[in-house]
Amino acid sequence: MMLKIDFESEDAFYIQLRDQIILGIATEQFREGDSLPSVRQLADHIGINMHTVNKAYSVLKQEGFIKLDRRRGAVIALDMDKIRAMEQLKNELAGTIARCICRQVTRTEVHEMVDELYDYFSRSCRSDINK
Repeated sequence: MMLKIDFESEDAFYIQLRDQIILGIATEQFREGDSLPSVRQLADHIGINMHTVNKAYSVLKQEGFIKLDRRRGAVIALDMDKIRAMEQLKNELAGTIARCICRQVTRTEVHEMVDELYDYFSRSCRSDINK
């Protein structure tokens, strides 16, 4: 997976980077035990500050997606605690759903979008397994 930053986006660079790595895990482009590039390598490759990459890695560690190993650097290590994941999902969705309601996005439209995204990622994971 090619990690890159949209310099025109309103999202912070570390959030974009975090989201791309999570997307890579969801689509199995990154797998349990894979090493991510070093902070310096990734910062140089993308063209951002090392502290920004370090912040993205720190957030990913706090969220249970990676562990930081002295010898291997950042390594994909998923925290599979479902209760924690469900609580985190609920917290993340709360603000998004509130914004949708304010913009007259219907419950049906939200459900359809969630189903579409879930199906997309589920298919991606299954097709990678069958290769």
